[in-house]
Order: sequence, then C-alpha cells, then structure tokens
Amino acid sequence: MRREMNGVTKSRFEFLARKPIQQKNIWCWRDVKKSKIKMFSNNDEAVINKKLPKELLLRIFSFLDVVTLCRCAQVSRAWNVLALDGSNWQRIDLFDFQRDIEGRVVENISKRCGGFLRKLSLRGCLGVGDNALRIFAQNCRNIEVLNLNGCTKITDTTCTSLSKFCSKLRHLDLASCTSITNLSLKALSEGCPLLEQLNISWCDQVTKDGIQALVRGCGGLKALFLKGCTQLEDEALKYIGAHCPELVTLNLQTCLQITDDGLITICRGCHKLQSLCASGCSNITDAILNALGQNCPRLRILEVARCSQLTDVGFTTLAKNCHELEKMDLEECVQITDSTLIQLSIYCPRLQVLSLSHCELITDDGIRHLGNGACAHDRLEVIELDNCPLITDASLEHLKSCHSLERIELYDCQQITRAGIKRLRTHLPNIKVHAYFAPVTPPPSVGGSRQRFCRCCIIL
Repeated sequence: MRREMNGVTKSRFEFLARKPIQQKNIWCWRDVKKSKIKMFSNNDEAVINKKLPKELLLRIFSFLDVVTLCRCAQVSRAWNVLALDGSNWQRIDLFDFQRDIEGRVVENISKRCGGFLRKLSLRGCLGVGDNALRIFAQNCRNIEVLNLNGCTKITDTTCTSLSKFCSKLRHLDLASCTSITNLSLKALSEGCPLLEQLNISWCDQVTKDGIQALVRGCGGLKALFLKGCTQLEDEALKYIGAHCPELVTLNLQTCLQITDDGLITICRGCHKLQSLCASGCSNITDAILNALGQNCPRLRILEVARCSQLTDVGFTTLAKNCHELEKMDLEECVQITDSTLIQLSIYCPRLQVLSLSHCELITDDGIRHLGNGACAHDRLEVIELDNCPLITDASLEHLKSCHSLERIELYDCQQITRAGIKRLRTHLPNIKVHAYFAPVTPPPSVGGSRQRFCRCCIIL
C-alpha cells in the first residue's frame, strides 16, 4: 500500500523528482527512479481553459501549495504547463516532507524553477547534502531566502557554492549544521555581500576568526543568531560592534565565554539594536543594562534568563531609558525585587510578555504595581511566576484589570489556591492558567492494625 503523507501518496509526491521530456509533440513525465511514462490527456477543452485567459489562470495557480501544484500538473497538458510555470515556484517549503526529500528532488526542483525561485526551506531535510545544493546554487542564482536548519549533511562546500553563484542571498539559516566552520563564513563574506540575516546557532566550530571574516564583507547584517556557539569570546563581539551598525537582532544564548566587555562594544556600535538574547551568559553584570539604556533606546526584547548577577540597579537604568520594551525574560535573575517591577510599571507602557520565574524575592506588592502600571490594561499578555514562593492569591486580584492577559504561569507557587484562580477567571474568562496542585494525601486505611511502610523505609 502507498503510504499517505498529508493527504498525498508518496508515489504522487515523487512527481517532484521527475524530469520533463518531449516525445512526438506530446508532453509527458519520466519518473527518474522507476522509468515509468505517464501520458497526459489530449482533452484540454474544459470550460475553464476556454473562458479564462492564461494570465488569470496563472494567477490562480500562484496561490496553490507544492502538493496541489503537483496534482494539477497531472490533470491535462494545459494544466501541466500552467502548474509547472516557473512563476508559481518562487517560494517552496518542504518541511512537511522532510523525511522523504532526497538530493535528487532538490536538484530537479532547481532545474524546474531556475531563476524564478526566491525562497526555499529545506528545514530538517536530513537527506540533502552538498552535491544537491551545489546544483541548486548553479540553477537558482536569484535565491534570496534559504533555510537549511538541521540539514546535518551539509559542510563548508555548500557555503562555497552559495558564495560562488548566489550573490543575491539575504537570509540564510544554517542552525544545527554542525560541520560548518570558519571557512563557510569567509566564503559568505566574499560572495554574499547583501546578507542581512544569518543563523549559525549550534555551529560550535565557529570562532572569532570566522566572525571577523563575515562582518568585514557583510556589513549590512541586521540579524545574527549565534546561540550555542560556545567558542565565541568577547573579541568576536567587538568585530560585530565595529562593522555592523545596522544590527537589529542578536542572539548569544549560552555563549558562556561572553562578558561585559564584548556586549558593551555591541551596545556602543549597534544603536539600532531591538532584540538581545544573552540568556545563560552568566558572567554579565549590571554594566550591560547600563550600556543598553545609554545606547539602545529602541530595545524591544531582552532575554537574560539565568544571568544571576543582574540587580534592581541595572534594571532601573534600563527601564528609565528603554521605553519601547515589549518582552523581557528575567527567569532566575534571583537578585531582583519588587523595585524592578515598580520601574517597569512606570517607564515601560508597551510591555507584553514578562517572565519572572524563579525570581524568589518578588512579592504581591510588586505585582500590584505592575497591575496598576501603564502596560496593564491594554498590553500585558503573558506573565510567568513559576517558583515565586512569596506570591499569593492577592497577586491574582491585582491582575484582574489586565484585560489583555492571555496566559499566566503559576507552577510551584505554594500560596496560590484554586479559589484564587477561580476568582481571576471570573474577570478574565479566556485566560490560560498553568498551575499544579499536589494531590491530597489519602487518609490512613481503616481497620488495619498492621503498620504500613514503603519499600524505602523497609530497606533503611
């Protein structure tokens, strides 16, 4: 039996890997793998083909996804021509078929699409390697957005091919392509000067030398994702700060060697910065928050989870200067108190998402100020209070007026009760409340005189 994939059989999906040939003026398709011939119907007299001009039909076909286009291409000769017109293949996402995509599919798609293709996602397609992407780069020289996230077979050879043929590339995702090294960044710098967004998260062979080569040739970078690049040091950030004035988004999560020195250079050189993730960079201090406040007034997103050296002093400076903050992840910033929440409630009217999980010094008074703040009524959507032991039902009362609140996290808040949550829901009926209440200990069994012990107690 043919295995179904999202409503399309595998054999039909393999239509992607077929090559066009022509025999005696009749179009047909030859299956590369099975060498079968499928003849198309000569009957193209359908009313729709007569009444609508080709341009309008093409416009209709442009809204179809990959699978539907392949099905339409097998209806008749006329629809085959329309469905396989390169203008319909400008954006392709094969994530849903990642297990079935092999190199030959990518090669033949590239031959079909040619210069029309602008955006391709092969995220998670483990069967695609350097050879297929070399042919792709040769055929699709107008590609602008390419997602290779999780394509673990690819190496520096792919980036060399992209550098040689794809000079218009703007967005490239190489996350979890662990064979990527500094050679790839050097190649991209030389051949892809228009690059604006690069994701090399978890490419842990990359060092400061690769970053230095990259930014010298790609000074227009606006987004750089370096999550899990554990070899990066402050010197790498100094290169970014010196050469990337347009940078808007920077992710440095778990770059454990980063300190204040490197991030301060970023703040001073990248005044357009709007999103910074430094979660897990445990060496940073309030000096970073001061630098952000003084140099990056457009900051909207700040993620500093597990940065335990940050205090109320730094967040006060940040809040007073960065009034556009929308999302803050302060999980395990264990030194902050209600003072931080007071400053946020006064100076950050756009705040939408706030994580305070494991901030054990936060009390009901801080939540009261937040609930009365400028962001509370129309902006605040998510607040996470997991493992905040001083939070009680009073905090829920203070949040009743937050009409935009969609979700609240209350795991292991021992003083929160079911009754308090029920009262909150009477005011915010659509809110999602995530909490856990330990089951009540069952009463001792009646009538048994023999004392019961658990297995552990018997062993001990």
